[in-house]
Amino acid sequence: MAGSTIDHLISVIVFLGALLLFISLFNQTLQTAILYQRHRNLAAKCSDLLDNMLLNPGYPVEWEGNHPIEWAKLNCTPTVFGLQDPEFTQYRLSPFSLMRLNYSEGEPVYYSKTGQWYSNITIGFGKFLLVPMSKALNYSTAARLLGINGTYGFRLTITPIVTVSISEEQPNPLILSVKVMGAGFPLAHASLSYCFITVDPTGGEQAYPSYRTNYDTTLVDDEGSALLSFSDFDGTSESYVLIVYAHLGGLMGVGYHEHVNYKENYVVPFISDFETGLVLLAHSWDVHQGANPAEITYNATFVMLTEDFELREIPLGVGKIGKLNYGQDPQHAYKNVTISTHNPGILVVTYRKSAQECGVVLMPWGINSLAFPVVFGDSPFSKEWVATDIRQVIVNDIAYQATLALWSYEGYQVVG
Repeated sequence: MAGSTIDHLISVIVFLGALLLFISLFNQTLQTAILYQRHRNLAAKCSDLLDNMLLNPGYPVEWEGNHPIEWAKLNCTPTVFGLQDPEFTQYRLSPFSLMRLNYSEGEPVYYSKTGQWYSNITIGFGKFLLVPMSKALNYSTAARLLGINGTYGFRLTITPIVTVSISEEQPNPLILSVKVMGAGFPLAHASLSYCFITVDPTGGEQAYPSYRTNYDTTLVDDEGSALLSFSDFDGTSESYVLIVYAHLGGLMGVGYHEHVNYKENYVVPFISDFETGLVLLAHSWDVHQGANPAEITYNATFVMLTEDFELREIPLGVGKIGKLNYGQDPQHAYKNVTISTHNPGILVVTYRKSAQECGVVLMPWGINSLAFPVVFGDSPFSKEWVATDIRQVIVNDIAYQATLALWSYEGYQVVG
């Protein structure tokens, strides 16, 4: 009798243990299934959200800040977030909407003469894009307009598909090597349109720097390479910039290379107003300070790519030339120049301190003009689960890849 009771107790214990083990395994399987479903929902939300950003221009459609139709609405804060170019359909984005995003990378810049902070995307020396924070759309506002504030976090990255890299093969006489790459392969036999701008600082101590432009076209070889020779130019002592557009079969990319022989004092361009195209030209010492401040003079020009892939110069008018004296005299603390076109292009500013010390800086008018990348939103690192989706987009004929990373703030995981 006692032995039978013990057997029954052992059987009950084994049964209960097996039942608990089964419940634990079933619970974990159920949680895994729920987690999988949530991840699928997150992936679907990511895809829908990316299309929502890229396939609508926002509201009002003129919020991009450079639209010639309704001037009263320019520079406004949108009530609906969207990046599509209002003049097109499909995955074509506005180069000016992208300029108005408050970039995740790059430390904001403060300029004391205006008392403003500027959203900063700078790619090496002489390639600036500085937009007033008051006119830039920040991440929290975009999340609220998208209806995901407090629920999801995101980061939008838009990078060029075609890369045009330029390197110096020989300084004197100058020979530059151009390499055009697509998505992991050379863009063989692509057409190149280029603009070679050289700085001529000669003249008196107060003379404004002049410049010379050389426009030409050529083709790359089977490996996507080409050599550009400038037989009468000494690249060891003179300042220059080369801007190259490459295009083949509907794909287009842009690259640039500059050599500057003087960097202690230079011009820093700030976008002041999208509506009027006003750009403020500041002295670098008032922005970054540094050693040996000195008065400089400048000469500004604007170039844009035409429909037949030729670079053309657009006159700038008042403010085209001037001098900057790092704030000693308020009259010359900074200057204004107006870009009078609603088409993307490149602001080129040559500067000089003396006949031997000069340089050149660039600023895109429209994010695509210098193929600047876009990084907007929060950081996805250290998040428990991140969904991503990709689209191929066009920004005023320049090919880009748009990637959205999305994550939930719920923070769920399987519990064993």
